[in-house]
Amino acid sequence: MDTIDDIKNGKLPKHLAIIMDGNGRWAKQKGRLRVFGHEHGVKAVRDVAVNCSKIGIKYLTLYAFSTENWKRPKIEVDTLMKLLVSSLKKELPTLNENDIKLNAIGNIESLPARALAELKEVMAKTSQNSTMTLTLALSYGSREEIKNAIQSISAKVKNNIISPENIDETIINNHLYTRNLPDVDLLIRTSGEHRISNFLLWQIAYAELYFTDVFWPDFKEHHLLEAIKNYQHRERRFGKTSEQLN
Repeated sequence: MDTIDDIKNGKLPKHLAIIMDGNGRWAKQKGRLRVFGHEHGVKAVRDVAVNCSKIGIKYLTLYAFSTENWKRPKIEVDTLMKLLVSSLKKELPTLNENDIKLNAIGNIESLPARALAELKEVMAKTSQNSTMTLTLALSYGSREEIKNAIQSISAKVKNNIISPENIDETIINNHLYTRNLPDVDLLIRTSGEHRISNFLLWQIAYAELYFTDVFWPDFKEHHLLEAIKNYQHRERRFGKTSEQLN
């Protein structure tokens, strides 16, 4: 079995994104409430973040709470928000010990006041860390992100700040939540689902996709290494031929 040192010697994704799926089904299999799965999913977040920083991945983005998740039962949403607050407080030392900077994307102003305050506090207290940037996608939806970018660019065109013929990928990127992040190289989804679920649609245009049947609370170091090893054996051509790359 490959170790972190083995994986570090190969080609690494600069930006790894993960759709953390399966907390509820994991709990249901054990005859427990969904919140039990979310609580155990937090440990998986900690382990993956620490291991990614050790491997040498510079950017890790986790799909923590989507715009669609607000439609879930109120008791589950409230529990998730309380879990977010408690987790941020608890994990601050881990983030600083591993030189991990916390970032967030999405409509974070829609979060409950206490959760938003805790999020901003931890982001501030880790802002000088530089080994890895951990981004939580919270109240995030890619279509909403793109819609907001179009509205912002349109307003600048209307006010003669941007001319329509000068709109390019760079300008669009600069109006997205992820303006300070590189494009995604590898996207992992757990729990056996094979869909993107409105996550980073623009940013994964050339990402390698990796799907695993493992539920998120069971996603361990060796699963992460397997996914990265799989990535290392892929040829990323970006529209070119193999001969052109060689």
